[in-house]
Amino acid sequence: MILSATNAPSVTDATGTKAATAATDPAAAQDRFLKLLVAQLNNQDPMNPLDNAQMTSQIAQINTVTGIQQLNQTMASMATQFNSLQVMQGTALIGRNVMTEGSTLAVADKAGKGGFEIASPATSVKVDVLNASGQVVESVDLGAKAAGRHTFEWDASKYTGSTDGMQFRVTATNGATKIDSTALALSKVTAAGAEDGQLVLTLANGKTIKYSDIKALV
Repeated sequence: MILSATNAPSVTDATGTKAATAATDPAAAQDRFLKLLVAQLNNQDPMNPLDNAQMTSQIAQINTVTGIQQLNQTMASMATQFNSLQVMQGTALIGRNVMTEGSTLAVADKAGKGGFEIASPATSVKVDVLNASGQVVESVDLGAKAAGRHTFEWDASKYTGSTDGMQFRVTATNGATKIDSTALALSKVTAAGAEDGQLVLTLANGKTIKYSDIKALV
């Protein structure tokens, strides 16, 4: 007869809520196992007593199960504490400007700001500013740029249209060869939280991003 604390039935209290069971409470599991083991010893067949090796094996099994349950509880507690620590660290980013992949143009105080990343040096970089309808409002010539991440600023003082939903498009070339580029949107962090064990940030442009999505702090 092999004893198993994890096969014990669940107990439900008067409110219908399940109470702690041997499957989730290491101390309860060990106590239940010892009671079952004592009952087994008291009621064993004198002509066929419990084998010492079998009893030792059962004790080893309950110790293993109890150890695993305690480890799982410890890891769950550590995960909760880690999430809380992540959120606390994330609050330090509230109010900071970050750059993430995207082509939304941040317009404030008559200036539009954004960024981009190019894979190799460019002899010419041009940024087209587009309105919400996708029409080019103005083009900004940034000249030659080295490989890497860059920011740009567009003078919006003469622009009289709506700045809502404005976008930008980056074109980088080296001579006649087009260079791969990634548009980077600039936005301010407004809130921090945790989701599925990961730090998430809410931006002023309405997006919710993971911490790993941040390309740069500005």
